[in-house]
Amino acid sequence: MANKGVNFDRIRVNHEVPLQLLDKSFIFNDYDFILPHLLDEHEEYRQYAFKSKELSRYMVMDNSLHELGEAYDRDRLKYWVEKLTPKEFVVPDVWENKDATLANSYHYKVEKPFPSTTKMIAVVQGKSYEEAKDCYQQLRMQGYIKICFSYGATFYKNIFPHENEHVSRMMGRVFTIFKLYEEGVIEDHHSIHLLGCQLPQEFTFYKHFRPVESIDTSNPIMAALNGNRYEAYGLLTKPTPNLNNNFEQEINPTTLDLVRQNVILFRVLNGMQHYTEIQKFNNIIK
Repeated sequence: MANKGVNFDRIRVNHEVPLQLLDKSFIFNDYDFILPHLLDEHEEYRQYAFKSKELSRYMVMDNSLHELGEAYDRDRLKYWVEKLTPKEFVVPDVWENKDATLANSYHYKVEKPFPSTTKMIAVVQGKSYEEAKDCYQQLRMQGYIKICFSYGATFYKNIFPHENEHVSRMMGRVFTIFKLYEEGVIEDHHSIHLLGCQLPQEFTFYKHFRPVESIDTSNPIMAALNGNRYEAYGLLTKPTPNLNNNFEQEINPTTLDLVRQNVILFRVLNGMQHYTEIQKFNNIIK
């Protein structure tokens, strides 16, 4: 039987995986991050989600904005939340549109459409640091306890200009979060989730930062599908494959070995666990 999650550190980590690795994800993921549109598209994915529920694993359901370009169908979101009763649900947001995102988050708070055991969490959106700041503050005023920051906001590049756009976006999110903290907008008792990443080494900046509670990123998996092994420092480019477009990709032994190595190195380079303490990963993905 799969275990209920591996505790590497205080920050919970999830790496979304393609179809062929769903059973392995129970072993190396601390919790399960569910993409609702895949529940309607794949029987195996539905079985995976219900298995997660059966095992009483910590489950977070996304709204599939990143994969689809817009949040998934509202009725289907409600249907799957009621069926799976995840611990957390990311209410629909609108990419880089603060006002539309706040309108959605307000609607969900007022309507309260989900089981009381499911905590609704929201995403900061905006076209500038000022908009992101205002969005965060308003989400807190609406009653959201846990708030997410996406990895790819365009304004991140303005905050940390760099010749390498991937470095620029990575550091832009870091600077945004810590500037909000320095200004007293984010406080120690707040709870933050980080959606995805531009580069995997970003998370070392949050190792001792109390508000960051959880992250999800398919980066080590997508890098492996791209044929890339993490360097000791991480990566300097973002993997090109998109999980949604490669969900049914067949995984050969070489790719499996890259997945294993990248999953280990992700935690090592971010200081989440020493390499010698996670050698069991050498045998779990075969």
